[in-house]
Amino acid sequence: MFCNQCEQTAKGTGCTKIGVCGKEANVAALQDLTVFACQGLAEAAQAARTAGVDLGDTGHFLSQALFSTLTNVDFDPDRFPALIQEIVRRRDTLAGAAQATLSTPAGTFTPAPDTAGLVAQGEAHGIDTFDSHPDLRSLKQTLLYGMKGVAAYADHAALLGQQDDVVYAFLEKGLLALGKNLGLEELVNLCMECGQVNLRTMELLDAANTGTYGHPVPTSVPLGHKAGKAILVSGHDLRDLAMLLEQTAGKGIFVYTHGEMLPCHGYPELKKHPHFYGHYGTAWQNQQKEFAAFPGAILMTTNCIQKPAPNYQANIFTTGLVGWPGVAHIDARPDGTKDFTPVIQKALELPGFAADEDKGSVMVGFARNAVLSVADKVIDGVKQGAIRHFFLVAGCDGAKPGRNYYTEFVEKVPQDCVVLTLACGKFRFFDKNLGDIGGIPRLLDVGQCNDAYSAIQIAVALANAFGCGVNDLPLSLVLSWYEQKAVAILLTLLSLGIKGIRLGPSLPAFVSPAVLDTLVKTFDIKPITTPDEDLKAILG
Repeated sequence: MFCNQCEQTAKGTGCTKIGVCGKEANVAALQDLTVFACQGLAEAAQAARTAGVDLGDTGHFLSQALFSTLTNVDFDPDRFPALIQEIVRRRDTLAGAAQATLSTPAGTFTPAPDTAGLVAQGEAHGIDTFDSHPDLRSLKQTLLYGMKGVAAYADHAALLGQQDDVVYAFLEKGLLALGKNLGLEELVNLCMECGQVNLRTMELLDAANTGTYGHPVPTSVPLGHKAGKAILVSGHDLRDLAMLLEQTAGKGIFVYTHGEMLPCHGYPELKKHPHFYGHYGTAWQNQQKEFAAFPGAILMTTNCIQKPAPNYQANIFTTGLVGWPGVAHIDARPDGTKDFTPVIQKALELPGFAADEDKGSVMVGFARNAVLSVADKVIDGVKQGAIRHFFLVAGCDGAKPGRNYYTEFVEKVPQDCVVLTLACGKFRFFDKNLGDIGGIPRLLDVGQCNDAYSAIQIAVALANAFGCGVNDLPLSLVLSWYEQKAVAILLTLLSLGIKGIRLGPSLPAFVSPAVLDTLVKTFDIKPITTPDEDLKAILG
């Protein structure tokens, strides 16, 4: 086993026996084989495109297969053999329809008939086989991890009816590139293309979420709870939450969000449910403690699951691509709908909260429509000197030491500056009362990680209003990263030419020194230092 796709990888180099995330070596091998099999499906899909063969749902399926290998999604070794067999079945069907002879190792490989054999095959197709040159291998890993992030967003968007074949065609192109002898310039260009495709994918997901549930509006979200039965929803998926809210209506159950589901309270079509009450807990890495104390049922909708502790394993359910051995799973029907009866029954069996609790509240819902609706006030604030600078302090949270930097940074941001935030990194400071500037809150929660699209649109709109480029705005990006969606977003920002990004708490282990040097010289990307030093460097 060797895995270094997340920020918390062992010793900052790579997990070799078991993942820091809890991934066993056999699951790591099966995931590596899944990626390898996807390369073969990509070859067949490209041949089918050339032959004019209808690809059907191949693109969405491919994105789901890649998504299943992203950090903290599927830890269940029993689910991958069937997935790998289906990838190969689809590969051969497409190749046959295109009357194409596949020639790559991934296009011709035959999966072993049992799990042990598949694990052995996966061990022969790890990331160390991508390229013998460390810089080329580094760029191929960057490309792959960016594509995994794209695949995750593409799946979310597709489930709500938003798809673009441009995204799927790029996933095929990128997967094929992993097996080719390409130079540095070609791979850098592919990484930048991945960033552009991710921008399109986040645009699709934004349209899917806002088109289905309305544009988020500023909303106060209680951090306490109501007396009564309870269900906690974690992950990222709005559609799962919507179906659960509909199925729990009138049953005396309050539904709470956890982690990156917090921004869901700002969507009009979700917040209209009176039993959709508040937010419980913080970020994904604290779930073992927080879930153990939750007196109701728990539903994991996408990546972020950790190994369930024995004291709540019987209360937690997975759905979609999420999986953990021994945890009950809610499958989708052929039409995509789901029956959450087991989750509801478990919630009714459990005690729920005995009494009301008031722990204050936080504000969400400052996506692009909300912010741009007061753009004139923002622009006037800048021109009059009331607002000196904007900081986007955003990204993933995690357990690795050093992330208290982001709490301290936000606390030390001067009173004449505004902080925008998104993704679960905000849980380091989301409940801080920073006050306001002329009625504009100094802390603006833009949303989930995919709402980086909203943040980009806000920046572009402000740049247009001031008649300058985004890099000329009084705006600084201070980002934290953990997994592959963060890689995709970083590639998007770089592909847009945004410079001066500060990244932490540590730099990716898969980025070689030479590749890092290129990023520094080209984009002025830099590691975080201390809040005081970074604020001084930014503000002078």
